[in-house]
Amino acid sequence: MTDRLQGKVALITGSDSGIGQATAAAFAEEGADVVVTYLHDAAGAAATRDQVESAGREAIVVQLDISDENQVAAAFDQAIAAFGTVDILMNNAGVDASGTDVADLSTETWDTAIRTNVYGPFFCCRRFIQERKQRGGGGKIINVTSVHEDIPNAGGADYDCSKGAVRMLTRTLALELAPVGINVNSLAPGMVLTPFNQAAIDDPALLEEQVQSIPFKRAAEPAEIARLAVFLASSDADYCTGSTFTMDGGLARNLGQGA
Repeated sequence: MTDRLQGKVALITGSDSGIGQATAAAFAEEGADVVVTYLHDAAGAAATRDQVESAGREAIVVQLDISDENQVAAAFDQAIAAFGTVDILMNNAGVDASGTDVADLSTETWDTAIRTNVYGPFFCCRRFIQERKQRGGGGKIINVTSVHEDIPNAGGADYDCSKGAVRMLTRTLALELAPVGINVNSLAPGMVLTPFNQAAIDDPALLEEQVQSIPFKRAAEPAEIARLAVFLASSDADYCTGSTFTMDGGLARNLGQGA
């Protein structure tokens, strides 16, 4: 532990499992208090809170549907009531690709992806920025996107388009917020062993098949992504803004090989 986040308060959406849970634990180990949010998995959120408290930091648990701007406002109100402010926002909650081609994609499925994956980060960023400006500026925003912010995936138009939109939100905010000292970056994982990839976690043969396109021939562990998030949340990254930090085992560089 290096206490790089000592005295900071982090709000992490979707911190009940996977990357969010690992990041909450990593932030706490570096000295941050954490606002743990979840949509359905109350037990997972409680487990995250326990990890934060085991590291000697404080945590509150808030149920949050990030697609609802009133719930976002309420979550920030609870965070500020508990901790006084929020210094770090990590937009991690989201829905995965539907696996449906555009010709068969329902408007409802499309709307779910856009409202969760785009409106959600927008609502959270807007409120975070308002809060930080009232405090004189400063702060960190980490938007968890995906390699699919750049790389298309047949059957994933809903997900791909939403992550591409957040990439541009990150870049636009970086320009708008540099004058007030708020850093905004995207963290773009490839395949990570989270509930999004539960089928592969449960089936070693499927996992082995899926990682063949990754040069390292393995998926990432959530804790590996969390360590990059710690860097982006810390003063070590004070000169980083508007960038995408890809962590994919070389997957993006492997495209087109063998063609």
